[in-house]
Amino acid sequence: MGEDITVAKRRAGRSAAEAVEDGTVVGLGTGSTAAHAIRRLGERVDAGLDVEGIPTSFQARELAREATIPLTSLDVATPDVAIDGADQVADGQLIKGGGAAHAREKIVDTAADRLLVVVDPRKEAEVLDEPVPVEVLPSARSPVADAVAGLGGDTDLRAARRKDGPVVTDNGNLVLDCAFGPIENPEGLAGSLASIPGVVAHGLFVDVADEIHAGTADGVEVRSV
Repeated sequence: MGEDITVAKRRAGRSAAEAVEDGTVVGLGTGSTAAHAIRRLGERVDAGLDVEGIPTSFQARELAREATIPLTSLDVATPDVAIDGADQVADGQLIKGGGAAHAREKIVDTAADRLLVVVDPRKEAEVLDEPVPVEVLPSARSPVADAVAGLGGDTDLRAARRKDGPVVTDNGNLVLDCAFGPIENPEGLAGSLASIPGVVAHGLFVDVADEIHAGTADGVEVRSV
């Protein structure tokens, strides 16, 4: 099963990378599936493709540098297309933030003319029901948790791995993973979370995706949203 998932991720990432056209600016997402897209873009750059990338995280930036993809920023360019992964996809709506990069991902992904989402079969669902990552200012942790409870959610401060203490984002903030059960109204919940003082960004990406590249061990299904 593990080998099949690895193949599915690679197929999805490379499929999206093949959709990138010469002379464009590309948002470079974060995560293991998006990493396959970045590596494939690097191969295409070596073969003569003219693109510039805007990374969404430290991880994406380092991988893009290794792949020799020229980099730029939102200060000087607007992405024509972005390629990013998702923790869960249902009816074209996304939950992102498993890598704690969703604040920058949301900025780049929504700025792009088109967002191509790359996933393996485990990420697809009938309804969104995974915990929603919420990046918060450190001083706002408790009041944000109280506000989330008022919306019917249970919060869990994300703990770091291989170090004591919580996860700290590239922006210097904390992440609360907020469980709501099945999310029947992603748009409504997204608006409620965004309105809480102290919330920097939440992981609900509503009406952002344009195409889903769903990889399997046998191929890729590309669906317009």
